[in-house]
Amino acid sequence: MVSKITSEIKVSVTAEYDNFNSYPSENRFVFRYHIEIQNLGAKTVKLLTRRWMIYDLGFGFTEVEGAGVIGLTPVLESGETFTYFSNVILKSGVGNMEGSYQFESYSKENFTVEIPKFNLVSEVLSN
Repeated sequence: MVSKITSEIKVSVTAEYDNFNSYPSENRFVFRYHIEIQNLGAKTVKLLTRRWMIYDLGFGFTEVEGAGVIGLTPVLESGETFTYFSNVILKSGVGNMEGSYQFESYSKENFTVEIPKFNLVSEVLSN
């Protein structure tokens, strides 16, 4: 697990290779990642958008942006935690991801929260 705190928001990430849904012979390596977002501050905040930089060894970078996460724009009161799962597909089986979230405080101030970089290495290639 990797974690990072930005503007009193802690983001923790755990990633794992999804052997069941991967097909290495077809250059399809699936990774699941679990995100935990924790509001360590005193103010209520709302997650507005996400931005990911996905690196796939030999294939370069892909940027993904969008509203919320998994179709939601969660509101976190002081001390609350929001968790979700998602996945990413790499062609090479080796890469990493990092990114950021845009949040809004209830005083309507927007701020950026960093998502720490985490590695993606398939079990097939790590042996």
